[in-house]
Amino acid sequence: MSDTPSKSHGRKAIRPSLKPRELMTPTPDLVGVWKAKILTLFPTAFPGVLGESLTGKALQEGLWQLETVDLRQFGLTKHRNVDDTPAGGGAGMVLRPDVLGNAIEHAMDGVQGNHPLIYLTPRGKPMDQAMMQNLARADGVTLLCGRFEGVDERVLEHYNIQEVSLGDFVMTGGELAAQALIDATVRLIPGVLGNQASTEEESFASGLLEHPQYTRPAEWKGRKIPDVLMSGHHGNVAKWRHQLAEEITQERRPDLWEAYQAREKQVKK
Repeated sequence: MSDTPSKSHGRKAIRPSLKPRELMTPTPDLVGVWKAKILTLFPTAFPGVLGESLTGKALQEGLWQLETVDLRQFGLTKHRNVDDTPAGGGAGMVLRPDVLGNAIEHAMDGVQGNHPLIYLTPRGKPMDQAMMQNLARADGVTLLCGRFEGVDERVLEHYNIQEVSLGDFVMTGGELAAQALIDATVRLIPGVLGNQASTEEESFASGLLEHPQYTRPAEWKGRKIPDVLMSGHHGNVAKWRHQLAEEITQERRPDLWEAYQAREKQVKK
């Protein structure tokens, strides 16, 4: 491919090449550190909220890593086209398989160990705590963020990509879903939260929704903290919290309550 005059793209000059350069300066891989790779048309959307609070601190401390791969850099022609009209007609545009294939192979080059490749899509398996626990035990994850009407089905088939959904609704792209998945996973990595007990007592850890939480002042706008929480009797506090967790789960998530009861019956057998 012959050289063409460089085009301004932010602070970097981009020239067409067989192996496009990344917009973000890549950081050396840290051995044994969980890494998220994001294939997206909007690399500047990251780290986003992931760069704040505990996940941001953990990122700076090298407890996990983040790398973005700009799909536009793999686009075709001088306009960096990444999509085309749907085969068979219809509204919208579909991300091309040749563009995505090159981007995926670039991102997965050198990846070893347990490193799932996931596409964020409404038709995927719903995210849940068990999924995040499995991902946290992996070596990392590569996330494909869709746009427009989605991606060519052949890409999903060829690379055996897992499809995962944030919920039963449609968004303009997969970037927010990717950030949600990463946040829910990274916080389970040892050392990120600091207090491992936090992840053991929260919602879904036992199959139940979390019990109500209170803090000072002891009375606010005429509402007092329940007496049992002020009693200092840890056994009674634990029983109260478990009872409230059961009541809330039964009322708000009958599906979780049914699954919880089924597990409890199995344990008692």
